[in-house]
Amino acid sequence: MWWGYKEAQNNSEPPEAVIVLGGSTKNLEREKFTAQFARQYPNIPIMISGGSPPTYTKNVFTRAGINPKRLHLDYEAVDTVTNFTTLVDDLQARKIKSVYLITSDFHMRRACVIGEIILGSRGINFKPVAVPSQTPPEPIEKSIRDGARALFWVATGYTGAEELKNRH
Repeated sequence: MWWGYKEAQNNSEPPEAVIVLGGSTKNLEREKFTAQFARQYPNIPIMISGGSPPTYTKNVFTRAGINPKRLHLDYEAVDTVTNFTTLVDDLQARKIKSVYLITSDFHMRRACVIGEIILGSRGINFKPVAVPSQTPPEPIEKSIRDGARALFWVATGYTGAEELKNRH
């Protein structure tokens, strides 16, 4: 019943922004895909968390005819959990209730788990849009680990990102 409710809710609220999770390769796959995707939705902001250097990112969007004023580049995140935690307050402040979530297909399961928890904790729905790749899906353990971190963040405001960074 919960999934049915979520599906109905997602279908009733058109997305008001695009969120792109950084992390594509030097070929800028996520940015290029998003620039083409965003042309279909000319009036919504594009929020990119992490990713390629700002100059490269802006060039991709400019070449696609996207007004650079639509871009909101955020480089605070250090991983997928913090991609969400660094943007969610801004989304909530803008009263955004629904977003398109863009990331690579191999990364989408983990992004959806984290998004469901972090965005969902603020009443924000999302529609996943996968960037095609030839990469196999990430191991489910990453989704479980980061899902637990997202729950921990909702409860405490703490992501645990520094500890993970120090262990690698």
